[in-house]
Amino acid sequence: MGRHREREILELLEADARYTAQDLATMLNMEVPEVEEMVRDLEQRGLILGYRALVNWNKIGVDKVTALIEVKVTPQRDVGFDAVAERIARFPEVRTMRLMSGTYDLAVEVEGTTMQEVAFFVATRLAPIEGVVSSTTHFVLKGYKEDGILIDKKEEPASRLVVSP
Repeated sequence: MGRHREREILELLEADARYTAQDLATMLNMEVPEVEEMVRDLEQRGLILGYRALVNWNKIGVDKVTALIEVKVTPQRDVGFDAVAERIARFPEVRTMRLMSGTYDLAVEVEGTTMQEVAFFVATRLAPIEGVVSSTTHFVLKGYKEDGILIDKKEEPASRLVVSP
């Protein structure tokens, strides 16, 4: 039962990190202190890594450039891709990074203020890393959905009744 409750709490907080312990307790038919203790435990165990807001920066005029970079890597003896991946992941420009199957090894999401800044990062910081064989940079032109949430969600048109003869 405990693991099931943990999963429910994690799913709820993943959907909306603003839920309070009282909200969670009400939704899960639990006591507030029990929820608080479970959340603290989940944080300490590293299952909850942090809380964040998904912001539409375009609406307030903040310039951000996002690029998805495909990186081919030569795996190292005894550590595979991990050593190179950990080195790349430490750069503050790197927002997200994953090991992939397919034609490239690492998918790296990088953020900067200009395309030139991102290109400079690739040329001077990423490409020279030992083990990096090649990279391909794709600049994001427009985002439509992030973490399951539609960006610039349009209002749904009023539904019309079907009239048949």
